[in-house]
Amino acid sequence: MEETDPRHLLVAIAKILNNLKIPYLITGGMAVLIWGRPRFTADIGIELKISDINKLKNALFVLGKANYIDENMMKDAITHNGEFNFIHGESGVKVDFWVLKNEQFETSRMKRKIAKEINGQTVYFISPEDLIISKLQWRQISPSSRHMEDIESILKISGDILDKEYLNRWIEKLDLEKII
Repeated sequence: MEETDPRHLLVAIAKILNNLKIPYLITGGMAVLIWGRPRFTADIGIELKISDINKLKNALFVLGKANYIDENMMKDAITHNGEFNFIHGESGVKVDFWVLKNEQFETSRMKRKIAKEINGQTVYFISPEDLIISKLQWRQISPSSRHMEDIESILKISGDILDKEYLNRWIEKLDLEKII
């Protein structure tokens, strides 16, 4: 069913973020669809830099009926560089918004985001190298095999285009060698 395809919501949210000039990049399972083997994902992961939530909150509510977003969680995420969620009422798709810290790796991956066109809309994705590094960081936190499967998929599908020097430099800098 087309209404529940998360890509439709992805494009609508990308349009909002682009119009509001909020720097962002798509990560997680949606980014794996771009750089690795297609797999089912029922949510959308977005990393962004934001200090004022009001325009974003109002724009998200326009996307449909019965949408859910917690303004207090948004404020807390901005204060503590955390996460807040948006649930699209019509499709049931959940969007995880991660507020980026002003740290060197977050700044680097925001500068390296890659534009892709989806259904006529520019959508910015995390680079494949930064996606691998992020998956390694998540693997440190969560022992889920999904992270390593995603990394293997990205290496297999996008391995020829990877900047291996950049990848190795950040893996070493972030002390992620033991995860591999």
